[in-house]
Parts: sequence; C-alpha cells; structure tokens
Amino acid sequence: MRCLLFICVLLGAAQSFALDRFSVEGYQLPNGLQLILKPGYERGHVSIRLVVGVGMDDFSCADQQLPHLLEHLLFSGVDDSGEGGLEERMQALGGEWNAYTSNADTTFVIEAPAKNQRKILDLLLSLLTRTQMTDQRISEAKQVVEREDGGHYSHLQRWLDRQDLGHSASNQLAVELGLKCAERAEVHNLTRQQLEAVRNTWYAPNNMTLIMVGDLDRLLPAYLERTYGALEPVDPSEHLPLPAIEARADTERTLVRGVVGETAKLHWLLPEPVIDDQNDETWDLLRDYLEWSLYNELRLKHGLSYGPWAEREVFGGVSFLSLNADLARDDVAKAQQVMGELKQRLLKDGLDPQTFTRLKNAAVARQAWAVQGNSALADYYWSALGDYDGGRFADPSKRLQAVTLEQANSALRHLFAKPGYVRIEKPLFSYNGLTVALAAALSVLVLMFVGWRIWRRRTR
Repeated sequence: MRCLLFICVLLGAAQSFALDRFSVEGYQLPNGLQLILKPGYERGHVSIRLVVGVGMDDFSCADQQLPHLLEHLLFSGVDDSGEGGLEERMQALGGEWNAYTSNADTTFVIEAPAKNQRKILDLLLSLLTRTQMTDQRISEAKQVVEREDGGHYSHLQRWLDRQDLGHSASNQLAVELGLKCAERAEVHNLTRQQLEAVRNTWYAPNNMTLIMVGDLDRLLPAYLERTYGALEPVDPSEHLPLPAIEARADTERTLVRGVVGETAKLHWLLPEPVIDDQNDETWDLLRDYLEWSLYNELRLKHGLSYGPWAEREVFGGVSFLSLNADLARDDVAKAQQVMGELKQRLLKDGLDPQTFTRLKNAAVARQAWAVQGNSALADYYWSALGDYDGGRFADPSKRLQAVTLEQANSALRHLFAKPGYVRIEKPLFSYNGLTVALAAALSVLVLMFVGWRIWRRRTR
C-alpha cells in the first residue's frame, strides 16, 4: 500500500512538472546554438521553431527585403529536384513547414510526426547549408516576394504612399516621425552577393535558437550535438540601432481612405514614455483598462461605436498605445469630445480600484489557458525569448500580480502628459456630400452651356 501511494505521489509530481510551461531543458551547444527542449502534452507530434536573429530592422530601407528574400530562396531546393523535390521530401515525412520574416527575426516553423523528427531536422539542416543560389532561383524568389507584398510596386503605388494613401493610420504616423520607411522596399536590385553575405553573416549557430516541443526523441540531444553542433560559428554582427523619433508630426490629421462612404475610424496614438520600474505588464493592464473605458463610454453610454479598442504597437524603438473606434463619419467630433472628457476624468480621479482589480484578475486568470498544445507552446517560447534565462521563462502572471494601482496611475499620468496624435480615416465624400458635389458640378456644366449658347447668339 505504501509503495502504491508513493507511485501515485511520483506520478502526480511528474504531471505537475509537465504542466509547468515556464521550465524547459535549455542549454547551448559549444558552437553557440541555443536549444530549448520541452516534452509536450500531445503524443506523436513535435513542434519545431528555428529562430534566426536577423530581421528587416537590421538593414537600411533600400535593403530591408534581404532577409525576406533569403527566407524564400532557402525553400528553392537543395538539389536538381528544386523546390518541388524539397516539398515532396517533407510531404513523404508527414510534416508541414513555413517561415516568417519580421522586423526582429526570421523563423522556420515546422509541425512534424514525432517518429520522423530527426529526419525532418536533417532536411531543415540541408535547407540551411546546401541551398544553391542560382540566378534562376533568385529571380523566382523575387517574384514570390513581390506577389506577397501586393504585386509590382508601380509608380502609382509609390505616389500614393508619398501622399499618405498607402499606409494605415499608425504606420503613417510612424513614417511621419521617422520610425518607419516611407516606401516599400523593392527586391529587383538585390544581388546574389548580398544574399550570400546575409547567409554567411547571420545564419550562424551562435545567432540561432532551436525550440522543440512535443514527443521528443530520447536520443535527440546526442543527435543535435552531432549534426547541428557541427555548424561553424561566426563573429557576432551588430544590429542596427532602432530608430527613435527624429521628426515632427501634425497633432491631428485626416487621412483619405476610399472615395465615398459613411464610416470613419478615429485613432488617438500616444507614445509610451520610458519609466523606471515599469514593465510591459503595467502597460498591458493599462491598455485593458482603457479598452474597457472606451467600451463603456463610446458604446454603452453614448452608442457611438460598436467595438472600440485599445492597442499597443512598436515602431523602431518606440511603443505606442492607441485608442481606436469605428464610427459614423458624423460622430467623429462627438467621439473626440467623449475621449477628451474620459482623459480629464482619469487624470483627476485616477483608475477605479475595483475595475482595475477585476481586469488584473482576469488577465492573471487568462494565463492559465492562454497556451494550449505543442504548437502554441512552441510559439510562446518563440515570442518570449527575451524573458528566458537559465532554463526558465519568466511567469507573466506573477508580474501581472505584482503591478499595483499606484504604478498603473503613474503610467497613466505619464502617458497623458503629452497630447499624442489624432488620425481620422474616412472616405473623401459621404453619400450626401457626393450627391451635392455631383449636383454642383452638373449645375456648373449647365450654366457653362447656357452661357455658351448666349455668347453664340450675341456673336452672330
């Protein structure tokens, strides 16, 4: 009986350990490759994420598509069978893969059957080391990147971007402030030499993290040391400094979106100030509070917007917290008034303690079910690499619980210390406005015609 009880205790302890998603087996190979391994919840399946520390922000505006183009080129084939042969090999192993290039990194995402995990890792290693950069493959990869970005970047599209017609409100503000490139980076001028330099400089084991979650092979560590451990490290490259606000932008602007319509979007964008002892969780809770306040004011009390929202975005080295609302175009001024009154009330009275506690408890509770399954767990580790240290990821629920009402009120006061930037997106005309404009234009034509007839009669 005692032995049975002891076994039950051990099984319970093992299950509790497995459910601790913040604890992983993490270590570095001698060549600098960082490994994060985690037995997952789903049997027979493995999620793989290979994160390469190079993204679009590591290049100038003209060359920002280099890491994106290289990502596509690496799927063009490792032998004469080309891209199709490479995909057939992955299909034969029962796996699926893709890759994504962001401002900060390039990540290869693979879902695989556990029984073939080492063979699929072999295929990934071949992709990284044996891809042949021929002129034909580079040309085909350029066409794919152009299509993903909306097709050939025509002179008209470039002109529209320069006229503030090709960006969302937040992106347009980032362009005005010098935090984002004004025009889309093109690929047709990028060369094979540049692509080879990116691969040789950045695609090195000491600039990579391999994340694996799921039904891991018992011999996986030895395999990784023998194969991926044979990659040669390089001298680390320095990342370009993230851009800061270097230009001025209008406090309020109206951006034309479409020709005719009765709707509008209101965006109030506020740069998040850097405050000592404030972390992301403070700003996340403040965002949740402001979103609830917008919902309460704009929808429940005034019926102006069905789904107002608050959002956090990062451009360069600057974070923005924005208050946003979908509106009827005639309600924009009223919504601005309501937002202004909300700001004054919050600055005067501070955050409501009961509401803040309720939203904080909801955010903490959300952490218990926010990450489910091998794939979600692998994505979580990918997104939280900055919080990883010594075999553990930081627990966001603990940091959320540590945020005090006083800290949130301090962040609120600093956030509203400056007016921020208002951007209103709406079509050029309302339906009534278009009708009036057409009637006026028709009247002008009629008057011109009548005047011409009168002039003709007088000149006879």
